Amino acid sequence: MSKTKVLIIEDDHSLSDILFYNLQKEGFNVFCAFDGREGIEQAMLKQPDIIVLDLMLPRVNGMDVCRHLRKQKETRHAGILMLTAKGEDLDQIDGFEAGADDYVVKPYSVRVLLERIRALQRRRTTEEASEPAVEALESMGIRVDLRRHEASLNGTPLELTRSEFKLLHTLIAEPGKAFDRSELIESALGEDTLVLERTIDVHIRAIRKKLGDISDAIETVRGVGYRFKEPTAPTATSLTGQAVADGA
Repeated sequence: MSKTKVLIIEDDHSLSDILFYNLQKEGFNVFCAFDGREGIEQAMLKQPDIIVLDLMLPRVNGMDVCRHLRKQKETRHAGILMLTAKGEDLDQIDGFEAGADDYVVKPYSVRVLLERIRALQRRRTTEEASEPAVEALESMGIRVDLRRHEASLNGTPLELTRSEFKLLHTLIAEPGKAFDRSELIESALGEDTLVLERTIDVHIRAIRKKLGDISDAIETVRGVGYRFKEPTAPTATSLTGQAVADGA
C-alpha cells in the first residue's frame, strides 16, 4: 500500500522542519515548499493527497494558492488543511470558501495537527473505498456523477470544491428532506470534520452562485437548514395539448 503524500507549504523553516519530522515519523511521504508559487509548482508535480497550507506566504498568499489548486484537475480533490495565525470566525469562513477542508490556528499542538491530518486521511480512504449505490443523480438539469466525481448543469461542468460536491450530492439524493447543519456536516463532510455550522452556509452560498438561474433548487428551511427542492411531478398531456388527469 502506497504512503499518503503530504505537501507542507510553510515559509517558516523551523515550523516546516518540525512538521516534516513528525509526519515522516508517522509514516507519511512528506514534501516541502517555502512560498506560494513553489507550493503550486510542487502540488502540480507531486499531486499530494493532503496539503498543509500556511495562509501568510510570500509571492502568492495561501488563499490564492488554495483557490488555484481547487481549479486544477490534478489537485482539486486533495485534502487542504489551512494554517494561520488568524482565529476569527470570518477568517475561517474565508478559508473554507476558498476551498480548505480544515483550519488550524497558530500556535497549535503538533499532536492536534497530526490528528486533524489523520482525520483528512481517513475521509479520503473512506471515499475511495465506498462504492456508490448509483452512478449518477440528476434533477432540474443538475447531474451529479459519483464515479467520475463530476457535476454539471444542463451539460455544462460545474466547478465545485470537494466539500461543495459532497453537499450537493447529499441534498440531491433526498429531494424534499430538510437537513439541519449538523446533519450536513456529518453526512456530507464526515463526522471527523471540525468546522463551524455556519461554514455550511458559506458552502451553500457558493453552490447557489454556481447554479445561477436555478439557485433556488436549494431551499432554506427556516430554523432548520436546507433541502433540495422536490421536483414537481410532470403532468401527462394528450395529443391536443390538454392535461390528462390521472386515472382518466
